[in-house]
Amino acid sequence: MSYDAIVIGLGGMGSATAAHLARRGWRVLGLEQYDLLHEQGSSHGLTRIIRLAYHEDPSYVPLLRRAYELWHALEADVRERLLITTGSLEGGPEDGPMFRGALQAAQLHDLPHEVLDAFHVEKRFPAYRGLPPETRVVYQPDGGFLLAERSILAHVNVALRYGAALRFRQRVRGWRATGEGFEVETESGSEQADRLVICAGAWARGLVPSLDRLAVPERQVLAWLQPGRPELFAPEAFPVFVLDVEEGSFYGFPIHDVPGFKFGKFHHLREPIDPDDPDRSVRPDDEALLRGFAERYFPDGAGPTLMLKACMFVNSPDEHFIIDTLPGMPGVSVAAGFSGHGYKFCSVVGEIMADLAMHGSTRHDIGLFRLGRFAS
Repeated sequence: MSYDAIVIGLGGMGSATAAHLARRGWRVLGLEQYDLLHEQGSSHGLTRIIRLAYHEDPSYVPLLRRAYELWHALEADVRERLLITTGSLEGGPEDGPMFRGALQAAQLHDLPHEVLDAFHVEKRFPAYRGLPPETRVVYQPDGGFLLAERSILAHVNVALRYGAALRFRQRVRGWRATGEGFEVETESGSEQADRLVICAGAWARGLVPSLDRLAVPERQVLAWLQPGRPELFAPEAFPVFVLDVEEGSFYGFPIHDVPGFKFGKFHHLREPIDPDDPDRSVRPDDEALLRGFAERYFPDGAGPTLMLKACMFVNSPDEHFIIDTLPGMPGVSVAAGFSGHGYKFCSVVGEIMADLAMHGSTRHDIGLFRLGRFAS
């Protein structure tokens, strides 16, 4: 059987792409080398932050607005709550790039927001303690978190409902262009399709050699600590955060499902990782780094360790996404290099990748993410 499109990778981005294509009536084959909801990649860990006042670049905000629409549409479709609103705090030193960038995004796109100093953050949200006096944050009421595995499962169920064939534990060995489309070789045979969509995360550069230095895997570790005062870390009392402090940039979540305060440091120890190495163990120095942050800034949350989980960032050189068709091969589209801040966009990236597969273009502005920016 030949398909309209083969989607390689069924994590956050790939499952959303398969769902969008199948809903549009395309014959879709999705291939995933691991189990459904596996923990070897970048899409596990229960929750992922979503926020609108985006310090990374204001041009992300229109995509985020569409992402919110699509997340809520998915919730209605599967009759399950996937996005929990808590508000978000984003900032650091008043003259730092995180606060200035978040404020610029909020002002440019007329987002409802407040600017808070450290004193007023602690007064309103008492779990936040010990932030430096010079801290300024943008509070944005629409921020919150997504249920990561549940969102993947929702997209998988939508794709299956609309007729997609999804095969797990099917490692892709390679692919090639044919006169009529593309052939993908798996461990159990070969498959043909008119279009190819690569959403393979840390394995993308093995399938697209030109991504070798453009989508680089990095080891990341997250902690869940049991709070001494759990009521301060409940979703209604604790906004998600992205904060610049002396020790680096950190992000965190309220309690949800696991009775712990979840947080991590962006880029952790800046360690490369081989995605094919099955070792996702954690070490004492991982815990020490994260615990030190909690003890200083969230002492009521720095109780016993409940869980430590390793995952991967896949970083582009400028830490913006890579979303494009391959040069000279418009039938192949790639989504990669989400650099630790991409999951919240899965819903809209799925829509964009479906557009690129079907039409070679999209109504969304993806100029920031094109491969051509690395041409030099």
